[in-house]
Amino acid sequence: QVQLVESGGGLVQAGGSLRLSCAASGSIRSINAMGWYRQAPGKQRELVAGITSGGRTNYADSVKGRFTIARDNAKKTVDLQMNSLKPEDTAVYYCNADLVTTGWALLSSWGQGTQVTVSS
Repeated sequence: QVQLVESGGGLVQAGGSLRLSCAASGSIRSINAMGWYRQAPGKQRELVAGITSGGRTNYADSVKGRFTIARDNAKKTVDLQMNSLKPEDTAVYYCNADLVTTGWALLSSWGQGTQVTVSS
């Protein structure tokens, strides 16, 4: 069994910062890509930022220069530093990990989501 647990969401004023954290645990052999997605009301879930096991990153155009993704492979964690937040960043943010279980199964695992609300 694999779990992804997120923390760090909340309410912040426009221009402020938040840091999201996600920790993976359970029957994990290895983790490949990790990422953060978000889903605003009435919209589809979208990729915000991703990072490979080697540290290569990619970002949605809307967050480039404002958000930074980082991971700690030893701790099985991935963080998202969000600066200069805008009201349009308001969404539920989900952590995702593409991993291999101890039973050699390939799994794309999701966290439960954490709410980020940016007030204007």
